[in-house]
Amino acid sequence: MINSQGQQFDPRQYMVNSNFEIFHYKDDTLLEVDYHNHDFYEIYFFISGKVTYIVEGKSYSVKPGDILLINDKELHKPVIEQGPYERIVIWINPDFIRNACTEETDLLMCFRSTIKNKYNLLRPDAKSLGILKNILNKLHACYTNQAYGNDILTRLYLVELIVCLNKIYLDSDIDAIVEDIVYNDKINDIIHYINQNLGEDLSLETLAAKFYTSKYHLLREFKRHTGYTLHSYIHQKRLISAKALLREGLSISEVCQACGFNDYSNFIRVFSKAFNISPKRYARQFLEN
Repeated sequence: MINSQGQQFDPRQYMVNSNFEIFHYKDDTLLEVDYHNHDFYEIYFFISGKVTYIVEGKSYSVKPGDILLINDKELHKPVIEQGPYERIVIWINPDFIRNACTEETDLLMCFRSTIKNKYNLLRPDAKSLGILKNILNKLHACYTNQAYGNDILTRLYLVELIVCLNKIYLDSDIDAIVEDIVYNDKINDIIHYINQNLGEDLSLETLAAKFYTSKYHLLREFKRHTGYTLHSYIHQKRLISAKALLREGLSISEVCQACGFNDYSNFIRVFSKAFNISPKRYARQFLEN
């Protein structure tokens, strides 16, 4: 898509710029990347290699030209089987997109869908892919060049790109990608239930009874499809949700209850341990920024 050499992978998983960052990566060695999530959205354009991308228990076998849209609450990782591994990655602050929305056009739609059968993969047709390539080339050229007006043009092309992605999302055909998605229906239902009920009782006994499965089978299949133990997944998603709610301005006690941390002191402790910052300081830091 981009006519340039490409850069080596940078393992950092945080943004330096406040609104967006754009990377064109090309790696000849096989990378090992752990499950992770971000406080921002990710747009992933796959160019070459042999890669399976896992997002929230769904494994996507991506093809050149495929796009993955990953929001700020989703745990994900690529599994690289063969190189050279080339892709374009855009990190973008949700507030940047939110500020570009209008009453008629919700540009956040393709990222924050909460439907149970949500798919992160887009596979545009030839016409749409050609349009995307053109926008991406203009966007990358402006982003990497300090010429007069390029800061404004970069923002405009990025908004144009997001409009285009939402149109593709609305017109997407699941039949075009279903053969390249592997997941377990029951585990998918359980993941959806967990994410919709983080403040409720999510014990192994409760989930096994609700979904009519044995505890042993649930534990085994959950780990196989998500890479997490059930307990670790719920704990991680509660922490991710806590960060998001703090950014929305909820009080620490409200966040503690909403995310299922029934003990206030325990919430302060586990949040601080996970993110090396207290909930109070995190919320204040975000508001100041």
